[in-house]
Amino acid sequence: MHIQHSTESSAQTIDINIEHIDVKGQYIQLAAPIRLYGQMNTAELITQYLTNDNQETEQSILQIGVDEAGRGPLLGSVNVAAAILPATWSGLIEEQPLKDTPLSILTDSKQLSEKKRDILYPLVQQYAIGYIIADIPAAVIDQVNILQATMLGMRLCTESLLEVIFKKFSTTGNDNSTSLDQLKIEVLFDGNRCPDLNYDSFKHLEGAPLAIDCQAWVKGDARHTSIAAASILAKVSRDETMYALDTQYPEYGIAKHKGYPTRAHMEAIEKYGVLPTHRRSFAPVRRMLET
Repeated sequence: MHIQHSTESSAQTIDINIEHIDVKGQYIQLAAPIRLYGQMNTAELITQYLTNDNQETEQSILQIGVDEAGRGPLLGSVNVAAAILPATWSGLIEEQPLKDTPLSILTDSKQLSEKKRDILYPLVQQYAIGYIIADIPAAVIDQVNILQATMLGMRLCTESLLEVIFKKFSTTGNDNSTSLDQLKIEVLFDGNRCPDLNYDSFKHLEGAPLAIDCQAWVKGDARHTSIAAASILAKVSRDETMYALDTQYPEYGIAKHKGYPTRAHMEAIEKYGVLPTHRRSFAPVRRMLET
């Protein structure tokens, strides 16, 4: 993991390339590296979550929203993102915690126009306490299947943010530091299941809690602001990779279909062939390779 710290902005830049993983004690070499990138505003993290502010009896709840984009396409990566919003901004969308904030239009990315998503993308990055985006390439999707690739992305995003938090926790050695009993961490995953986190990776970190509350939220991107923020990051970052591929392979019309199995996309594959970034384990692509 490569983390750069800027004293001027009090932000840690996270830039990680994962080439192998540990799954329940099994060491796996990935077919292609997974890149994770983002940042943590350490000053705001300490101010909002790691100090008790004279509220010794009140538990501080840090919520991490996690979502994905791109499970259905035949082409390119599946992107996963995790986001930590300011404490007063994180909550149920129906309770309008984002009212009168720069993120007031934030809801499920699928319910927003592309123009609004593009407006929100830099705003989420600017105002989030922390965020991280994972790009899981097609080669890894073919290696482990799309469900496991998505779960792996969710796991890596969560673990990477938690490691930054725990390291900052253990080095914030002042009288106002939050005790372990006063910091509750909730990880809110969009969907009907949670990934299996590798808790062993935190054992060497002082201050890491023994348990983290992982919650699966069905349609969570339309219900909770932190998941909706992660949804924007995942969706727009994936769109950016599609536009880059469109520039590289304009004859495939990727900017329009973004890798989904439209008629135009299938006709382009039939005419021009399967690209290196196509998901060969997906049936329509596999059939094209077999003909």
